[in-house]
Amino acid sequence: MTPHTAPPGVADLPAAPYLVVLRRRFGSALHYEPLLRNGHVLVASSLMTAAVGAFYWVLATSWYRPETVGRSYAVISAVTLLAGFGQLNLSDVLVRFVPSAGRHTRRLLLRSYAAAGLCAGLLAGAFLALVPLIAPGLGFLRGPLVGPFFVAGTMGYALFIVQDGALTGVRRANWVLGENAVFAVVKVLVLTLAAGWAISSGILLSWAGALAVSLLVANYVLLRRAVPAHERAHTDGRMPPRLLGYAATDYGGALFRLSAYNIVPLIVLDTLGGARNAYFSLSWVIAYTLYLATYNMGSSLLVEAAHDPARISELGRRVLRHTGPPLTAGVVVLVVVAPWLLSVFGAEYADQATGVLRLLALSALPNLLLNVAIDVARARRRLAWAVALQAALCALVLGLTVRLIHPFGITGVGAAWLLAECTLALPLLITLPRWLPSPARSPR
Repeated sequence: MTPHTAPPGVADLPAAPYLVVLRRRFGSALHYEPLLRNGHVLVASSLMTAAVGAFYWVLATSWYRPETVGRSYAVISAVTLLAGFGQLNLSDVLVRFVPSAGRHTRRLLLRSYAAAGLCAGLLAGAFLALVPLIAPGLGFLRGPLVGPFFVAGTMGYALFIVQDGALTGVRRANWVLGENAVFAVVKVLVLTLAAGWAISSGILLSWAGALAVSLLVANYVLLRRAVPAHERAHTDGRMPPRLLGYAATDYGGALFRLSAYNIVPLIVLDTLGGARNAYFSLSWVIAYTLYLATYNMGSSLLVEAAHDPARISELGRRVLRHTGPPLTAGVVVLVVVAPWLLSVFGAEYADQATGVLRLLALSALPNLLLNVAIDVARARRRLAWAVALQAALCALVLGLTVRLIHPFGITGVGAAWLLAECTLALPLLITLPRWLPSPARSPR
């Protein structure tokens, strides 16, 4: 995603007739709006993944009992958490620094892969050793066959996260969409085969198979085409200065956010059991699509800001204005259709999860403001402020979840998310002119 040119491979595609009309009418606007263009590609990737993912979970909940779905999602959540920790936030570091790395891009990417894979593998091994203490419901992961696959899957998912940042940084956001399409389609195909053969671990096998295929496809494109083209186009690039310091501090904030996202399903599993965790987890998967839309626009903001730091305030306000209305519409639709949407997965899902899905959807609105504030702070290298916001989110979400889950069940978990997001967003809204001044004014 670049500030001034379309992603390679996109602008060169032949245009359909209706695209020709759009280009004639809105051509200049499309050409000079890389923030929105690249953000839209990433958002489209999330929406496509969500649509195929919804179909995937319809199949999974039809073929497997809620207890199996809940345990499987807890494993996936653990892999996501450990891979997120293990990748050392190098995905976001690559988004920030690859645009200026030039001929050093391949070396930066391979070093990031090595560090992320090694750290994720070590964390997965430590997690397996501590499972009886921290997640007894996942004790089956310590088996002689399952354990090594869990470690390998965690390492692979860490690389999957890092490659997204690399693709974004080398201006191939269209391939983020492509790799996610491969992942989603292969996942459905493997699940279908596993269910047909009555394999009880079909959900986990489908994720592992899809991960392996998407890693092969995306890295072929990345290492054979995208990185060489980026290095040829930016021969004057250099290794980013103070990269380790930036990465270490930014990593601290990422740890807090990942903890908030991925520890909650483990709390639900150990407190309420596998079936309740299935109801909560499916609601989170659906609502998280709204979070991803905001996150992806923030990634585009970071790339644009890396090329033109003077536009940070303008870019931040544009993300708010452009994302707010469609996000609000999406929240309203999701709140209204929640029971009918969940009924697709089974009557028990609609009965048990409608309330929590509505609360999680509503929490996406204040999350937009929080996410923009974090990305603006990161773009300005005010990392202490970015880390503080993410630490506060983690503390509020986990603290409120523990407090509300016993009296209110999974609905209390949804309320915890909404309360936490609103608690942070309200002061950000009040102080908006200070941390995101209008372009005509200077930051204080």
